[in-house]
Amino acid sequence: MTRAKALELFRAQGGILRSCNALALGIHPATLARLRDEKQIQPLARGLYCLADLPPLTQPDLIAVSRKIPQAVICLISALALHGLTDEVPHTVDCALPRNARSPRLAYPPLRVFRFSPPVFNAGVEVQTIDGHAVRVYGPEKTLADCFKYRHKLGLDTVLEALRRYRSKYGLRVERLMRYARLCRVQKVMQPYLEASL
Repeated sequence: MTRAKALELFRAQGGILRSCNALALGIHPATLARLRDEKQIQPLARGLYCLADLPPLTQPDLIAVSRKIPQAVICLISALALHGLTDEVPHTVDCALPRNARSPRLAYPPLRVFRFSPPVFNAGVEVQTIDGHAVRVYGPEKTLADCFKYRHKLGLDTVLEALRRYRSKYGLRVERLMRYARLCRVQKVMQPYLEASL
């Protein structure tokens, strides 16, 4: 396969390809290496390449995680940042995986993996398009319930600030919040804070 054809295949896939997908499309490893050496593609993470002439990605770490670990769901601080519910700049990508999933092997970006039971893992998943790429992320209500569950790791101040921002951005959708609070078993913890916000 010619390098021009390989670049066409990259463009057809949104400009980003995993090396295993490139091989499945018929791109030889030597062609990938040549494109990389000629700076026509650049690595986003190990085994994940993007076209060098793509506009800069706004969320390269989230896109890299969603491409390298397709079953992962962006959660906690990373999801709060994506929804505009925190000023914290995540130093890792927080992602959820099912309890029985294999541990991801990803050198970059740094990950913080949380394991959820199937009902909790599958609830509240949204797909957002970031720079033309689908990224699975928990919706704001599920994210808040998860943050209350992990409040000792995240800090209660961070969680309460996210709740305040949620209220000013979306209003207080108590039914949705309580549905996820019950699922995550934090109903009794969240309820007083919701009542104080009413």
